[in-house]
Amino acid sequence: MSHANDPDLLRRLRRADGHLATVVRMVEEGRDGLVIAQQMQAVIKALEKAKQMLILDHIDHHLGAAADALPPEVQRKIAEFREITKYL
Repeated sequence: MSHANDPDLLRRLRRADGHLATVVRMVEEGRDGLVIAQQMQAVIKALEKAKQMLILDHIDHHLGAAADALPPEVQRKIAEFREITKYL
């Protein structure tokens, strides 16, 4: 499935969008800075997770099928590459 129509990715992005709208409203209302910072952190985490999903999808989509024809050692390197993305 392409990231262009991945329902999980779209759901995460919409959730982040909703969190961000809440942060904007909180700032406009003059809410407490600590609470705003906590909500901003939630937005950042949601976007980071969405970015990770997008990158993994890209790797799987563009390298996954092609990797099947590669030698096992190269397949392991691709699997390691995919695994390290969790640290993005």
